[in-house]
Amino acid sequence: VRAQQPPPRPRETRSAHPYRSGRPRRAMAAAATSPLLLLLLSLCAAGILAGEALPQLATTVHDLLPEYGLPRGLLPASVTSYSMTEEGEFLVELAAPCYVQFSDLVYYDRSIRGRLSYGKITDLSGIQVKKVFVWLTVTGMAVVPSGNAIEFQVGFLSQDLPISMFADIPTCRKNASGAGASSCRDGEHQVAAVEAQ
Repeated sequence: VRAQQPPPRPRETRSAHPYRSGRPRRAMAAAATSPLLLLLLSLCAAGILAGEALPQLATTVHDLLPEYGLPRGLLPASVTSYSMTEEGEFLVELAAPCYVQFSDLVYYDRSIRGRLSYGKITDLSGIQVKKVFVWLTVTGMAVVPSGNAIEFQVGFLSQDLPISMFADIPTCRKNASGAGASSCRDGEHQVAAVEAQ
């Protein structure tokens, strides 16, 4: 007579239900955060690469001018801001209208506009030069082929001045008399400008 063996014990099975075990819940959390982490890393990497691809912009307009083959001293030290489009159209803002004495007395308006390209400025407005008793609007500037002078266009007239005259950034005076001219009344700018037709 064979002895009866006890029936085998049923095997214990673990439920795969996510709410009965901590492991599946952690796995789901990790799976959810991984795409977000990858997305953030991708955006950071793209931002770094884009930053490296962007050209370094000049911090001041006086730093920008030499990049276009022009001397720093074409504009006074009282510049407060500037902006420029991809086409080279620029706007320079001064703290206030002012005067600088070069070989002639020059008046700078508060806002100066023009188009900048290598070696020249065209479509210029906001700068005038005094010739005898008349204020003339400077419409353009260009470095001459020899590179040692700048041609200033005043309507259909022009005048060459040594480029060395504009090597340093000039200090701008609020009054014409403070800039070295005594024939103008302080605080006034009597414009008899000859505009280019």
